[in-house]
Amino acid sequence: MNTVGTKIKEIRLKKGMSQEELATDSQVSLRTIQRIENNENEPRGKTLQLICEILDINIEELLDYGKHEDQQFMMFFHLSVLAGVFIPIGNIILPLILWLTKKDKTQGLQEIGARLLNFQILFTAFYFLAVIAVSLGKVMHWFPIYFSHMFMFIIICWVVNSTAALILAIANGRGKQVTYPSIIPMIN
Repeated sequence: MNTVGTKIKEIRLKKGMSQEELATDSQVSLRTIQRIENNENEPRGKTLQLICEILDINIEELLDYGKHEDQQFMMFFHLSVLAGVFIPIGNIILPLILWLTKKDKTQGLQEIGARLLNFQILFTAFYFLAVIAVSLGKVMHWFPIYFSHMFMFIIICWVVNSTAALILAIANGRGKQVTYPSIIPMIN
């Protein structure tokens, strides 16, 4: 866990900037930059905003210094999607509760949780539309092949979703912060 000053220094060095360049470009005094990087002062307000703009970083990313890495929780978080197999919309409810209670304490959970929830909301909406189509097909006596294909499609969707949850849980348990693709971002 790095302090803000240490992170600023690391990012500045990665970008190949000197302290003088950062001070000039951000319109912050060189002495202030030195104090921040030596962890004598912590940047606030406008100073932090100016430094982040020049370094092209997000303030939220920089301020996650109070968060800790928890690989076991991240693994459990991805496995919580499996609740949807047993409880209707459990694949959304349980991860949402975990995300809301831990997103400010666990490093990487803000983005990973939002992506997981966005994917699960989209998956669940798609799943319920498929269930409605199957139900209507049965009631309306549409093609019998249609019903069997849709039923298999629903089962395949759950198998794929469960498999993805297991793969992502294992990867996160090993320290890799990977998650679902961002298809339609509804939650940030």
